[in-house]
Amino acid sequence: MNTTLDSPVSTVVPVSAPVKNDPSRCPFIYSNGKRCRLPGLPAHHGFCLGHSKQVVPLPANSFEDSEDLSPDLLPQLSQFDSPVDVNQFLARLLVLVTKGRVSPRRASVLAYITNQLLHSHHAIDRKQAIDLKNEPLTVDFGDFTRPAR
Repeated sequence: MNTTLDSPVSTVVPVSAPVKNDPSRCPFIYSNGKRCRLPGLPAHHGFCLGHSKQVVPLPANSFEDSEDLSPDLLPQLSQFDSPVDVNQFLARLLVLVTKGRVSPRRASVLAYITNQLLHSHHAIDRKQAIDLKNEPLTVDFGDFTRPAR
């Protein structure tokens, strides 16, 4: 009688760890430092479908923001004394944005500045009107009905 027992030998099968620089995976990095596990899509610049909507790579130097646009925006140098001048400036700016010559960021800054100019025109007009009267501003309540007592 054979008394030897064949004991099963446990072998450890090595599992390959995911490669950190796997080009087939989405390159998006979460805030905790971990990388997205979904496969990247070549049509979406290597990102997965969900992260390609969040991360849109912009072309390098698509706009030259240091270009002098004064000949196009200000054909005759204006002091922006009237709202008509500001309106014409904004119309020219719109044309340059739609042609792709001005970045949307630069256009929004220029539009904000012209908005401040318009507000300053109103403030100057109000101050001049008060100075001409040379009296404090009064409010007339003559058209209001009096409450019944």
